[in-house]
Amino acid sequence: MMFTAALLSVAPLAFAALVDAIVTQGSYTWKNVKIGGGGGFVPNIVFNTEEKGLAYARTDIGGVYRLNPDDSWTPLTDFANDTYWGFWGSDALATDPVDPNNLYIATGMYTNSWDPNNGHILKSTNRGASFTAFPLPFKVGGNDPGRGMGERLAIDPNNNKILFFGARSGHGLWKSTNSGETWTNVTSFPSVGTYVQDPTDPSGLGSDIMGIAWVTFDHVSADSKTSTGSKRIFVGVANMGADNVFVSEDAGVTWKAVSGQNSTFIPHHGVLSPKEGPALYLPYANGIGPYDGTAGYVKKYFINNSTWVDITPAQGIADNAYGYGGLSVDLQRPGTVMVAPLNEWYPDADIYRSTDGGNSWTGLFTTSYPPPDYQLFVNRSYNYDVSKAPWITTFATGDTKHIGWMIEGLSIDPFDSNHWLYGTGLTLYGGHDLLNWDAAPRKNVTVASLADGIEETAVQGLSAPLSGPLLLSAVGDVGSFRHTSLTTPPTENANPIWAGTASDVDYAGGAPSNLVRLAGIAGQPIATSNDSGVTWTPLSTASSTASGGKIAISADGSTIVWSQASGLSGPQYSANGGAFAAPAGLPSSALVVADKLNTSVFYAISGKSFYVSADGAKTFTQTSTLGTAQSSTAIAASPFKAGELFVSTSAGVFHSTDFGKTLTSIPGATNAWDIAVGVPKTKSARTPPVLFASATISGVNSVYRTDDLGANWVKVADVAHGFGSASGLVLAADARVYGRVFVGTNGRGIFYGEV
Repeated sequence: MMFTAALLSVAPLAFAALVDAIVTQGSYTWKNVKIGGGGGFVPNIVFNTEEKGLAYARTDIGGVYRLNPDDSWTPLTDFANDTYWGFWGSDALATDPVDPNNLYIATGMYTNSWDPNNGHILKSTNRGASFTAFPLPFKVGGNDPGRGMGERLAIDPNNNKILFFGARSGHGLWKSTNSGETWTNVTSFPSVGTYVQDPTDPSGLGSDIMGIAWVTFDHVSADSKTSTGSKRIFVGVANMGADNVFVSEDAGVTWKAVSGQNSTFIPHHGVLSPKEGPALYLPYANGIGPYDGTAGYVKKYFINNSTWVDITPAQGIADNAYGYGGLSVDLQRPGTVMVAPLNEWYPDADIYRSTDGGNSWTGLFTTSYPPPDYQLFVNRSYNYDVSKAPWITTFATGDTKHIGWMIEGLSIDPFDSNHWLYGTGLTLYGGHDLLNWDAAPRKNVTVASLADGIEETAVQGLSAPLSGPLLLSAVGDVGSFRHTSLTTPPTENANPIWAGTASDVDYAGGAPSNLVRLAGIAGQPIATSNDSGVTWTPLSTASSTASGGKIAISADGSTIVWSQASGLSGPQYSANGGAFAAPAGLPSSALVVADKLNTSVFYAISGKSFYVSADGAKTFTQTSTLGTAQSSTAIAASPFKAGELFVSTSAGVFHSTDFGKTLTSIPGATNAWDIAVGVPKTKSARTPPVLFASATISGVNSVYRTDDLGANWVKVADVAHGFGSASGLVLAADARVYGRVFVGTNGRGIFYGEV
């Protein structure tokens, strides 16, 4: 399989559709709606050691990016479509230390049943401009526990045709001798790993064997080179309480445990310092991350004399509350090393730096409790800069944490000792003045969000109002946003600030300045605005113990309906900010949506049943059955005509113009997930609205547009923009600009497409 930014050979450009519809390939221009700052976990950043300025960042659910000279990032795996949605899960990557054009990525999202597909090695010979996919005989878990450990994929610097890959799930160590095209199991390797994060996890996610954690070649020792490659290879395994660092002295033919090791905890990385003997640095934790780890230590192994030294930072020993994750050495300055605690939560994560090989360390801050009030004071030796993602300031209101959390990826530029980058669960930080740390007297270093171009959010809800902001978004982990520009980062919605997942957002069709947003976390789960989202007010009558689901607001903004929430027994409505009550006539699983122009009308679906309320959601009556559908997922009410709506179901898309009294299947789609109604190209009473759908048409799951109620469909996704899993997409159509559609993905943020 060959994938490029311009061509995906397995995807046709035009085809005849089934079910009495014609499908053509559209010509769309796609860009990200900029939130900025990443918005998700960046497990690692890997610099190429042969060419200055070449580096890659891997994310857990949003694919891989390449660094640009201006500190921005270029996405490389946007071609991932519904068939290959697992390509956005990157469990490891390797950039070739001999030929910098070569890039390898181990892809696959989960090792449990959530991802039915085996993993792949994606190989590029042009730095990610195109890829060839080589299948593996097992699954890969880019979003599994332990995804920050690594790298478990490595290229032999003395023979770049040789690669090793450490698998999960007990599949052991694998080797390729033809540049990643085929792989064989290294059966002589003594351990497949025994550690599981949660043996009781019924999903299989936490109960899977973590397996091989990392592979490191010793390519510099005089006795470690042969004419065919490197003889000495180190491999770390997720074992706790048993040997977990192994070495081969014969290019991987035979293996043994490294003598003298402390195997109490699990080694997360094995980082070679070539000019210190060489030496191998190893950070350990009593978990595999990225969320766990309450104890650990840092070790240094001198290869030539086989001795171990404990170099755990003194502050870490005193704190005794965390393990260690990210670690990097400065290849320009032997003995300079940095290590990050794994999930130090208070008052902040720290990063420790040593210039003497780990004998002594300093951190990014110190703390004290000075008089007269003896309150915590954090003396920071850094300047904090989130100007490229200003929402982070609001997101972190009232929080002492700047440095981050889940720090597994930490990298010093091998060509520039001032340049460093590290990944967190929120963003990617770094700077260009790292040597300030070593100045006498010490100067502040910069800790800046440098994730411009990385859009990693998992989108939960989108709405494009008729006036005011261009877009409203609700996203996983980092809250909700009001987008007045599609190309500059927005500010975070406040009052309340949701330092976590937002679930949905809606606007009142007849009074678009009236908005409602919904949190995926309990506490103050609903907020309303009457000024297009400039200011917000928590809705005090909403349950403080329920969260998530979907939210709808009536055409005039007076009534709110909350459905499919965790912690509620079924849909609930509130009129004029009053107490919530259960409407009559709906099953507990029903999804409720408002008519955009008739204040009294709401619609609901559950299974194959369609319901209508004409009294402001107080009572519902089943009016229709959705053909042969077994399930239904979304309702899209037209913002241009009262009573016109569409419903997406397992049997395609249904249409009504009479408030749901009759529903007619439109041609083309045989299955549909999300749908959105947009403005027609020519406005007239007889012109139907534009409909966008993530749907199955002619057997292809993708994103489509129809201007004529399904007689003709345009496939708006293309070979360079596949949007991942079609069933997880969230759509909103622009009600002001013909053809513009917003596509919310599960891991690559929000795209907008224009004709």
